[in-house]
Amino acid sequence: MARPEKIRLGDALVQQGVLTDEQLRFALAEQKRSGRKLGRIVVDSGHVTEEVIARALAKQLQAPFVDLKAFKPKPELIKLLPEGQARRFRALILGQRGDVLLVGFADPTDLAAFDDIARIIRRPIELVVVLESQLLALLDTVYSRAEEISGLAKELTADIGEMPVEFGNQAGLSAGAEDAPVVRLLHTVFEEAMKTRASDIHIEPQELALVIRFRIDGVLHVQIESDPKIATALVLRLKLTSGLDISEKRLPQDGRFNIKVRNASVDVRISTMPTQYGESVVMRLLNQSSGILGLDRMMMSAHVLTRLRHAINRPSGMVLVTGPTGSGKTTTLYAALSELNTTEKKVITVEDPVEYRLPGINQVQVHDKIDLSFERVLRSALRQDPDIILVGEMRDQQTAEIGMRAALTGHMVLSTLHTNDALSTPVRLLDMGVPRYMVALSLQMVLAQRLVRVICDNCSQTYSLSANEHEWLRYELGDKIDAHEYRHGRGCAHCGNAGYLGRQGVYEMLEMSQALVEAANHGDPQDFMNIGRQQMAGNTLRRDAVRLVLEGRTTVHEAMRISTQFDE
Repeated sequence: MARPEKIRLGDALVQQGVLTDEQLRFALAEQKRSGRKLGRIVVDSGHVTEEVIARALAKQLQAPFVDLKAFKPKPELIKLLPEGQARRFRALILGQRGDVLLVGFADPTDLAAFDDIARIIRRPIELVVVLESQLLALLDTVYSRAEEISGLAKELTADIGEMPVEFGNQAGLSAGAEDAPVVRLLHTVFEEAMKTRASDIHIEPQELALVIRFRIDGVLHVQIESDPKIATALVLRLKLTSGLDISEKRLPQDGRFNIKVRNASVDVRISTMPTQYGESVVMRLLNQSSGILGLDRMMMSAHVLTRLRHAINRPSGMVLVTGPTGSGKTTTLYAALSELNTTEKKVITVEDPVEYRLPGINQVQVHDKIDLSFERVLRSALRQDPDIILVGEMRDQQTAEIGMRAALTGHMVLSTLHTNDALSTPVRLLDMGVPRYMVALSLQMVLAQRLVRVICDNCSQTYSLSANEHEWLRYELGDKIDAHEYRHGRGCAHCGNAGYLGRQGVYEMLEMSQALVEAANHGDPQDFMNIGRQQMAGNTLRRDAVRLVLEGRTTVHEAMRISTQFDE
């Protein structure tokens, strides 16, 4: 295809019956007033969809339209157009036909972009029409910065040279040295982590290499392996940034700092630990710009959501959310807190650290170095006349007892606890030394949760169960197993060929019924467990995971992964 002819988008849409003359006049007037693109105006106004416009343009230009949902990029072709130019022109090389490169354009009417890309690539190109939303999402995936990170690591290695790094004497580590290789390397690592939706960055010195890994959707992925000589420089810079003791290498340290990456404010919690070959660093990333989810968006079953709302809206009592580290407990608590946070109620949180900022509530950061402990802050919080108290974690007997006394004296207390499931939580509190009557009378509900990976919508497809999956699922569904369709992700550019994109919670709920209260008071743990199992039958974590499998949201493999330790 030769260079496309210049067309007027509005005229093309009217000519094909996509827009009326009146709608076009309205859109043109709005374009003159606001300066926005015509296509964006008609989409935002609800007259047409983005895909309808794209297909209309493709028809007018006699160019192919490509749906990028199932597109599998070819790295050797994509690299021909630098990332900066691809983002500037909203374009991506999709394939080739002989010597001609097929280039997808989000705005095929931009002839200047067509000419500039042809000049940059120095090869004949053919225009392909694509959706802008799909293209922008794909650009974040296909332009991995692993090579740039490796290049900066090599630059830092050369900068350090053969001499060992001395604390306080490393060139370029002073504040404001933004062009120093170590600063540019770390900034690029953070940018790549945010682009890939990583929740954690692991910097791990080994004998022969420095390994940097990202945890994405709960799974670790190696990003680069570099010269171990740069490990000390990276750790030193991170310690300086987070205010840690740079001279202390023998003991673990914890800190935090805030950075701005890709126009988003990111709160970074850092933990260092001495290992055989240097200090290992793990950084948890919390995007402050992403906002707080409401309970409606937590994808709970209707039964769990209804009962949870009933529990948290009581005037007093304790609601515990349990699960391992990284299972989304704090996210669930803040989703509940966002519904309870009104001008009529005073809310105080006691956390270490404060992970979310929520306007209208009083948040207190625990600081053990100055003896500002959970116990001390909680005692003071009770003198502040609160209606609702959120305690970040029930870490010890004293904190648990104070929280439960508060629940018994007219306060709603929300907190977390590290237990495997809902049923074992009251027993765990008793093991911590909390008096039996407190557990029986103050605890209203326990919500246990895990996170499962969600199948990528772009590459989701049906598949046949393996023998192992079939047998596991038969335990849950019985003879109904063959009446359902099962899905998985085959892998595509949008999900990094993982087949999964994002995570979602699965939940089980234990409400303290009168029978459970009496069993807790009697002191027979086995009697309590038996009554609890009967009460929770059909409402367990594994059963909720199966619900997501049947809805096509996750795979049987994921349901098995999070359910192996649980029995009905």
